[in-house]
Amino acid sequence: MDHISPPKSPHELLERTHSIAGLTLAELAHRQQQTVPTNLLHAKGWVGQLIEQSLGASAGSRAEPDFVELGIELKTIPLNASGQPKETTYVCTVPLNEVATSWENSWIRQKLNRVLWLPIEADPDLSVSERRIGSAILAELTPQQDHLLKQDWLEHMELITTGRINEISAHHGAYLQVRPKAANNKALRNTTDEEGQSVQTLPRGFYLRTNFTIEILKQQYAL
Repeated sequence: MDHISPPKSPHELLERTHSIAGLTLAELAHRQQQTVPTNLLHAKGWVGQLIEQSLGASAGSRAEPDFVELGIELKTIPLNASGQPKETTYVCTVPLNEVATSWENSWIRQKLNRVLWLPIEADPDLSVSERRIGSAILAELTPQQDHLLKQDWLEHMELITTGRINEISAHHGAYLQVRPKAANNKALRNTTDEEGQSVQTLPRGFYLRTNFTIEILKQQYAL
């Protein structure tokens, strides 16, 4: 597999996305000398990793945007047969102890500030190899999106910092959900309860609802 250097500008990054738009995952995997998994049940991160390598993402597992030098995060949008987002979008882990002092300096805000969205077919009737890559969308948060995400973040953080994390459900948040994210129920993390006592709980992740990614797609198609 050839190593692809990071893009030097947003324009170069978009040019690279143009070069893979319309390819099947099998065609892109062939370029990268990779084998396509027969299903994604035990290879959930494979598609994202393939795209990252193909575009020259440089962050790896570090807590930085995927394209570090450009401050751009990459997020794929799996689409169903109707061309709608198939599932929520994972953003990052929820800090259970070291909580940001404000939305503006939070890690999730940095992740979502500038995102390269890449739609990909995810119809289960298509084999993984047959699924095609769509046209990329480079988008910054609109003031309204930023405001609504901030309100959701504040709601979640209030429950977490006051020891009421277990009260958070999938119903909280207009755009932003908090859900458990762990390989199994033994992967516990330390946090505090309402009395300030140290307790253990499952790690959590921030997820964007599909109504957010639908809005991203609509903005692009309207243009």
